[in-house]
Amino acid sequence: MTDLRLELSTTVLGTPDPPGLARFYGELLGWHATQEEDDWVMLRPADGGAGLSFQLEEHHARPSWPTEVGEQQMQLHLDIKVSSMEEAVAKAERLGATQAAYQPQDDCRVMIDPAGHPFCLFE
Repeated sequence: MTDLRLELSTTVLGTPDPPGLARFYGELLGWHATQEEDDWVMLRPADGGAGLSFQLEEHHARPSWPTEVGEQQMQLHLDIKVSSMEEAVAKAERLGATQAAYQPQDDCRVMIDPAGHPFCLFE
């Protein structure tokens, strides 16, 4: 028997603009690109933990939020812990995110990134 080890390396988001979406999340999270091509960008935190990657999807369809029958469904979303909701929302909006019209919880803000992926900010 081997000592099999499995470790999450990255979560990949499809986008029509990998470098652009990587810049958004890199600035939002303070992460830097470790691999960058026109169709693929990988970000990592300074501590070397699991990162985010962005893959070219030429036929990307923005997911609907909240879910709507017959529309592109969200496959996953990112939860981002913040120390100040007000400052985090303002920063995300400065970088190009928008607040979703539907907010299901008072202690969380659903945001939409520039490619249309929902993500949540929470304290």
